Amino acid sequence: MAVVDSQPTPQPQAPQLKPTDQTRAKPHITDQPMTRKNWYKHVNWLNVFFIVGIPMMGCIVACWTPLQLKTAIWAVAYYFATGLGITAGYHRLWAHTSYSATLPLKIFLAAVGGGAVEGSIRWWARDHRAHHRYTDTDKDPYSVRKGLLYSHFGWMLMKQNPKRIGRSDISDLNDDPVVIWQHRHYLKVVLFMGLIFPTLVAGFGWGDWMGGFIYGGILRIFFVQQATFCVNSLAHWLGDQPFDDRNSPRDHLITALVTLGEGYHNFHHEFPSDYRNAIEWFQYDPTKWSIWVWKQLGLAYDLKQFRANEIEKGRVQQQQKKLDQKRAKLDWGIPLEQLPVIEWDDYVERTKNGECLITVGGIVHDVKDFIQHHPGGRAMINSGIGKDATAMFNGGVYFHSNAAHNLLSTMRVGVIRGGMEVEIWKRAHMEGKDSTVVKDSNGDRIIRAGNQPTKIIQPSVSAGAA
Repeated sequence: MAVVDSQPTPQPQAPQLKPTDQTRAKPHITDQPMTRKNWYKHVNWLNVFFIVGIPMMGCIVACWTPLQLKTAIWAVAYYFATGLGITAGYHRLWAHTSYSATLPLKIFLAAVGGGAVEGSIRWWARDHRAHHRYTDTDKDPYSVRKGLLYSHFGWMLMKQNPKRIGRSDISDLNDDPVVIWQHRHYLKVVLFMGLIFPTLVAGFGWGDWMGGFIYGGILRIFFVQQATFCVNSLAHWLGDQPFDDRNSPRDHLITALVTLGEGYHNFHHEFPSDYRNAIEWFQYDPTKWSIWVWKQLGLAYDLKQFRANEIEKGRVQQQQKKLDQKRAKLDWGIPLEQLPVIEWDDYVERTKNGECLITVGGIVHDVKDFIQHHPGGRAMINSGIGKDATAMFNGGVYFHSNAAHNLLSTMRVGVIRGGMEVEIWKRAHMEGKDSTVVKDSNGDRIIRAGNQPTKIIQPSVSAGAA
């Protein structure tokens, strides 16, 4: 169940092929469409054997292998240790350098990380950095856009063209002696830490050699792999996006429980160099807690955190974006700049001809369909037809609610020439001189509660409407 490391230690470049040789070079299998005749060529059979085949055999053998309590406790403890090797070691230490570790801690994380059997640090971090740089694109080695199962482990079960994976800088990893040592001796580390070590502990500890091999080795590897694979799949599919919704990463408690705290993935993709995934005290992140404990013990230092101010800015911006999306779906009435300008005499004349128009704050409204539904009765609203009902609407007769102003905005049909400041605002807006207008991310004017054009704090004297 090892993920075969397809990135060997750098070697001197081979001489360039001649043009005639390049034309003869065999194309990569991924450049060919999958058909019934060649589908098996697209499958990475070695990884299928390690990731699927061996765990299946382990499940079968487990049917005839009693599970002792001590072995179960050991398998769970080693599961968390090897899981931390990936989350605290491979991921937060080496892939994102979100903190620094002393040599003993590096050796421990490299060893138990190898016991998770997910490739070498160098190979894993290289792909993960490409994943962050090219999230959800064709250069993302495990893009969820290609399917949930593909992002989970399909990308390892199917052959990939290394030329299509986005480039990432791993020069710092090439300068880390622990990383290079583990990369060069990866298969030995995997064999010993993945299978031999857990077997020896159970065997010498309480005589359960086979249980240690099956439960502490094979099945423990399977479960820790499936758990950490969820960071690539489930964390990009399930949950909320409190910081950014342009890409797929999401936050969810279930994913956090499964992945040793890596489930707050929307935060992580927005602030990748933060040693935390969970920033609230009540959120589950044992990886963060472990790193903090190691700091208290002098094993870890330089724990990186984004400033709370920047985190909250991102959260508020995303909340505002969601509000803008909701706002865009609502009827706010015809924008003032799109309304026709009506002379006062024409307005009065139209009401004499039977149109049910009232003016509030210089804006003309057609209330024909609302008269019979007016909570204050027909007589009251009829008394304002053909007049300036600004004072009447803003406390002269009744101090209308915010909801009333919002409802009135959906009945706009024009603005009165010289009607208070509405026409002036409209002209300035059309000329691009209006700097007081606040717009949302969709470019629409934001009308906040209490700031509607019809709400006049000190209304002019009504033209006898009351």
